[in-house]
Amino acid sequence: MHELSLMDAVRQQALEQAALHGAGRITAITLRVGSLAGVEIEALRLAHTVVMAGTIAAGSRLVIEAVSAECLCAACEQPFAARDGCCECPRCGRISREMLRGRELQLASLDLD
Repeated sequence: MHELSLMDAVRQQALEQAALHGAGRITAITLRVGSLAGVEIEALRLAHTVVMAGTIAAGSRLVIEAVSAECLCAACEQPFAARDGCCECPRCGRISREMLRGRELQLASLDLD
């Protein structure tokens, strides 16, 4: 389950930011997760509970912001939704080589006390 190692990296970032801001507690962690990031959300939630235990983030709420995949068509110069990971432009039928978003796993924000 690679979600444990991903959440461990999130924990490190969150604790660093909390220390920078003098926080005594992290009450919520918001992550942006792309639809093509290869992350199982429920496994990520479980990993959050396990990895944050014993830290100032224990019991924090995990908020997931889903990010839909989007490509850019070089021929049409227009973005389009990459449904199911398919990067075929719906206007001209060409395959896009440029993914604009959808693979991210980012720490978006923290709620600190």
